[in-house]
Parts: sequence; structure tokens; C-alpha cells
Amino acid sequence: MRRVSNPPNPFQHAELEWDGPAPPAELEVYEERARSALTKNKSPDVGFVYGVNPYRGCFHACAYCYARTTHQYLDFGAGTDFDRRIVVKTNAAAQLARELKRKSWRGDLIVFSGNTDCYQPLEAHYRLTRACLEVCRDRANPVGIITKSKLVTRDIDVLKPLAEQGRCNVTISVPFADANMARAIEPFVCSPEKRLRAIAQLSEAGISTTISLAPIIPGLNDSQIPEILERAKDAGAQQAFMTLIRLPGEVAQVFEQRLRAAFPDRANKVMNAIRSMRRGSIYRSEFGARMRGEGPRWNAIAALFDTHRKRVGFPPPQNGPVLPQPPASQPATKQSTTNQSIQAKRQLELFDDISRQCGQSFT
Repeated sequence: MRRVSNPPNPFQHAELEWDGPAPPAELEVYEERARSALTKNKSPDVGFVYGVNPYRGCFHACAYCYARTTHQYLDFGAGTDFDRRIVVKTNAAAQLARELKRKSWRGDLIVFSGNTDCYQPLEAHYRLTRACLEVCRDRANPVGIITKSKLVTRDIDVLKPLAEQGRCNVTISVPFADANMARAIEPFVCSPEKRLRAIAQLSEAGISTTISLAPIIPGLNDSQIPEILERAKDAGAQQAFMTLIRLPGEVAQVFEQRLRAAFPDRANKVMNAIRSMRRGSIYRSEFGARMRGEGPRWNAIAALFDTHRKRVGFPPPQNGPVLPQPPASQPATKQSTTNQSIQAKRQLELFDDISRQCGQSFT
């Protein structure tokens, strides 16, 4: 891993303007040549197996980011090191092309940003996500994208051919409707308004879009669920889902410190509310429990989401990126059909479980 002596200014580019306050720490960029581009996910909670993450660490600096602990594997910290010491996999696209050419590759869905945001500001300079998407486009390989960045709209020209074959979905995360609250917790992400505008641009281009209300932070943003759903539907989003905040390891310390600094009058109530949904703990690591809560308050939030989801016209959420049905001239591959069957099965299991807790139907 090689440190870059004069790292690129992540905002000095025609594709990405400065948006928000100046960062509190100097940016350090480290370039590495990755041994592989694809990562394999073993969690049943997320609805996909293969992912691509061109960057380690994330300039967005979201206080709640569950990926912070992974930076410790590089002997970096989970706090400002995660935000400002970014590792760039400069050969990600070349490695991905090699891996997709293997005879064993079956055309599975590949999700970008399963860990850190693939459209964080450095992408405007390195263009690694775009290059990887071009590899997928050239092989008509299904892709899902999860991001908080408006920069994704730069690549509409690459995504559109995949969308026309029913092989693309973009999920944009908007956990806050209140721009000031968003700035306090996710300081270097573009505003909720700009993220919703990105959904509109993608949807207008014929690209399947999903709104992610993630994470839900009880006592902070749960009351904003109805507004986010309504604005996302108006922007053209076709799907919606939510997850409860996840605070593994040192992430809990980073989040609580930021929370107390920004919202001192709410901090104790928020932390107690999280514990009430986690059986008294701040986090539960078991599969099936990490991304959702339990108990009366979580049931009320789930009911609030479901009521307004139905009101604005969103279908029941899916477990993982939802690919649209390909047109008749482009039939789904055997593997794509298998992925959709797995998603549907997990979806039914997830919402049957929630229905039992809430005592109501979620379909």
C-alpha cells in the first residue's frame, strides 16, 4: 500500500462541487493493487452474495457507519482515520474484468458499496466505480448500487444499457428529511434534497431506483419516515426499505460522541431507545437481528413505515437490491431468476416474522 504524497482534492473536479463544511482533518490517500475485486458476502441479512468496494474508508464521515471497524484491519482507527485515510484499489476494474471472464462465473448480481460508498468524493477523480460498471455493462452482468452520493448520476450513460435489460437497480440512502440534522450526523454527504433529485434523474432515465431509510435512529429520525417516503415516491423511486441503526464495536463510541455534541438534549433518550430495541444492548451481532429491532417501540416504527409505504404506493420491501423484470426481448438468465427467487423467499420470511411481532399483515 503506497501513500500518495499529494492526494487529489476530492471536490476539485467538474463532476463534484463542494457541498458542506470544510473537513476537520487532512485527507490522506493510499493506493494499493488489490488481489481481487469481488468480495463474497456470507450474511443472509443483505440479500446478495457478491460485492465490489473500490475504496476502503469513506470521506462522507457518517457517524453511524457500521464499516468503521473494518479500517482497524489496516491498523487504522475507526474514527477520523476511517473518514480521512482512504485506501484506493487502483486496479479494481482490471481485476473485476479478469474475474468475470472465468468459466466459473455465473453472472450473479454484483452490488457496489456493500461496505463503503463507491461514489464518495474521490470517485470523481479516480473513476474506479465507473470503470467497474463499464466492465459489467460490457458483459450484461446485473448490478446493484447503494450510495448516498449525487455523483451516481454522472454514470447514467453506463447504467442505462443495463437498465434496458432489467439488470440494474440504484438504491439511494436518505435517512433524514431535515437537512440540518443530516449535516450533523453525516457531515460530508450531499443534502437530502440533492439525493432525492438524483433519484428523480435516475428514474427519468429509466433506471430502477430504491429509497433506503437507513439507518433509523429512534428518537432522532423515525418521525421523518412519512415525509421521506412521500418525497421519494414523488421523485420516482419504485421500492423502499428501512433498517435499524447498527453500532458494532467502536462505531458505538463514534456515534455517541457525535450525537452528544450535536443533540445533547436528545442523546440519552436516543441511546436508551436503541437499547430498548436490542434487549438492553447497544448492538446485536446475530444474523437476523443486526438490521432490525424488537419490542413495542420497534413495532410502532415498523407499523409507521408500513402504513405510509402503503399510502404512497410502495410495494412490500425486498431483502436486497430489486432488479426489474427484463423486457420480453431480453429474458432473464437462469442465475438472475435464481437470485430473484432467493430474494422473494427471504422477503416473505422477514415480513412474516415482523407481522407476527406486530400482529398485523405487512403485505
